[in-house]
Amino acid sequence: MHWLIILSLKSILSSIIGSSFYQWFQGTTMGIWFQKQVDRFMQYFAERYDLELAKKDAKFRKQYPLAAERLDKLEGNSHPCKELHEFDAYPDLIKRIEEMERRLKIKAK
Repeated sequence: MHWLIILSLKSILSSIIGSSFYQWFQGTTMGIWFQKQVDRFMQYFAERYDLELAKKDAKFRKQYPLAAERLDKLEGNSHPCKELHEFDAYPDLIKRIEEMERRLKIKAK
């Protein structure tokens, strides 16, 4: 029990000393440079690994597990393993696109 009190006091004192040191250090030239480097690295890290999106996705999945499951199922069905020309609506789609392109060419003249 005695060691628990010592560890608690050590932890409290370390946090107080560390906080007061950082309050002083952040105003120095070296502290300003160090903080800019840390901020730049954290920004790079967040962009590289898309951390914000991962956090939001995890939070959504935790709050709405049934909706997340349904979304996963829908996403699985929405991207079938077919080439574009294998779809039944492909010829009609190409005709519509060609018609729109033709109309744009006529308007441009």
